[in-house]
Amino acid sequence: MSKLALVTGATSGIGRAFAERLAADGHDLVVVGRRRDRLDAFAAAHPEVDVRTVPADLSTDDGIDTVARVCATEPLTLLVNNAGVAHYMPLADLPADKARELVSVKVLAPTLTTRAAVAGMCERGHGAVVNVAGMIAFSGPAPHSQMPRRAVYAGALAHLVALSQTLSAELEGTGVRIEVLCPGVVATEFHERQGLDLSAVPRMSADDVVTAALRGLELGEVVCAPGVEDTSLLDAVFAAGLAAFGAQSPGLATRYRTG
Repeated sequence: MSKLALVTGATSGIGRAFAERLAADGHDLVVVGRRRDRLDAFAAAHPEVDVRTVPADLSTDDGIDTVARVCATEPLTLLVNNAGVAHYMPLADLPADKARELVSVKVLAPTLTTRAAVAGMCERGHGAVVNVAGMIAFSGPAPHSQMPRRAVYAGALAHLVALSQTLSAELEGTGVRIEVLCPGVVATEFHERQGLDLSAVPRMSADDVVTAALRGLELGEVVCAPGVEDTSLLDAVFAAGLAAFGAQSPGLATRYRTG
């Protein structure tokens, strides 16, 4: 059976590493990105597999709809929602157009492309979706002194974690696997495009991130954290969340009652 993968943000960084690895593993590819020249160059460099290029800007409705149509009509065995922008800044300083771009690329686009892909995957009884988030998804409780403020970015990545976990449970028994990939700082162009110099910060390679993601799918991981050795830490986070969810009652908590 042929293997067909669609990768967004495929022209650089983690997305390019995914596309390279999948081509080497014999996947035919649909590569999505904003830059047609880079997409065409990738296709020309990989004649050993069938590569379809889809130039699309996932910050726009037209771009999202274009990719979602491909996801709905092609027999994908793997969807990698990798496209991203950062716009690291406090919410009050974040221009409205940049906030809209960030939410479109990291929330709306992966939600709609995943929605489009999973129906066919369920009908065929197999497939996988990898949503690329990051460890910043877990940084919400960090104090100001520890973590620079980037509320919309952190919130968007947290959405991908919750979406992926909940969807994985929804699809149990269908043969379709869902994974959210949460690397730390990765050595790519991503931060440079934001004007950030992280050359002095220890960083994981994009190739190692892809290795973790693909191995994580084999292991059945829903949350893949490539740089976290002790996975019991993640288990504790999720167990605490479920404990709080399960501790609800219809009565007002004591601390909110006036004397």
